[in-house]
Amino acid sequence: MTGMTSSNRPFLNRRLAEFGTTIFAEMSALAVQTGSINLGQGFPDTDGPEEVREAAVRALRDGRGNQYPPGPGIPELRTAIAAHQERRYGLSFDPDTEVLVTAGATEAIAASLLALVEPGDEVIAFEPYYDSYAACIAMAGGKRVPVTLRPHEGSFRLDLDELRSAVTDRTRLLLINTPHNPTGTVLTREELTAVAELAVERDLLVVTDEVYEHLVFDDAEHLPLATFPGMRERTVTIGSAGKTFSFTGWKVGWVTASPGLVSAVRSAKQFLTYVSSGPFQYAVAEALSLPDTYFTAFREDMRAKRDLLATGLADAGFEVFNTAGTYFITTDIRPLGAELSKDGDGFAFCRALPERAGVVAIPNAVFYDHRDAGAPFVRFAFCKQTGVLEEAAKRLKALAG
Repeated sequence: MTGMTSSNRPFLNRRLAEFGTTIFAEMSALAVQTGSINLGQGFPDTDGPEEVREAAVRALRDGRGNQYPPGPGIPELRTAIAAHQERRYGLSFDPDTEVLVTAGATEAIAASLLALVEPGDEVIAFEPYYDSYAACIAMAGGKRVPVTLRPHEGSFRLDLDELRSAVTDRTRLLLINTPHNPTGTVLTREELTAVAELAVERDLLVVTDEVYEHLVFDDAEHLPLATFPGMRERTVTIGSAGKTFSFTGWKVGWVTASPGLVSAVRSAKQFLTYVSSGPFQYAVAEALSLPDTYFTAFREDMRAKRDLLATGLADAGFEVFNTAGTYFITTDIRPLGAELSKDGDGFAFCRALPERAGVVAIPNAVFYDHRDAGAPFVRFAFCKQTGVLEEAAKRLKALAG
């Protein structure tokens, strides 16, 4: 089979033809093939809290969630999500009409875009962007308009003038990710204020991916865009249990928004997975009620791991950009020299790195429309055990000679 029919029409829908196999699949296979440490894909190598895992086991044994849960999600979880938003951010949501449980944030993004975007609508997303954004915009028939985050004084920053100039009469929606994967940037109050003012002025919808909301470091602060003036009624906020509680395989995410927006997203979501993660929903409801000490300890553990890997990368000769949030570090490979950095070609560098140093990373260029803008940048994940990160740092140091 060649992927073509007798009429020479490709099997794959033309909207998805540009995407193919993800870089994550390629690099993970390379990690297995070479026995390398995989710092490419962003999932922890240890499970989350034991009491949360036990809550899932208890739900299974008690027969809660083993059959189809309610379409919007179980009431206990929707109530816990609403309580979390109120307690953390002062955002009040009705659990019955303003909260929707999804199969992870990935489905929340897909359902939001499929529901809210018509063919031909323009969707502005910050590049580098999480890879599913581009695919979901394409599936909705929208046109993605990238606004590039660029290095400035040690971190990646948003150019507000570039954002304003990207908005046209065809712009329907802003797709915002903060804390931002892959750059580790956390948008500031000033930046978010400007984004909110632009959305109100141009009457734009906004979808905000806030899955790393509990992973902000140092002086950074996570501020949901829905808390800004004029944004409560035009913002779809996406959260996830996977990143906060280190159970990424459970695929429990959620949407909070006004009733009209939630109804629209639910209309698309019901024809994707319909429902998912029944027993896990009960466990996540309990997880969201964990004391603040859990969230503080989780953040501090990740901050220490960030510092460990950042030091190792700097010692190996990379330029290391500041990570204010998420569990990724972006580096510039060019200081390693033309030979080692493959002339600043992140793809070639990452494909050679497993054989050279026994470590796998991801080239950021896969997250750009403007590939040249991301060519020399490479992402490493630090959501791994301390011993794994220490060994990775040791291996990478070989690059420095």
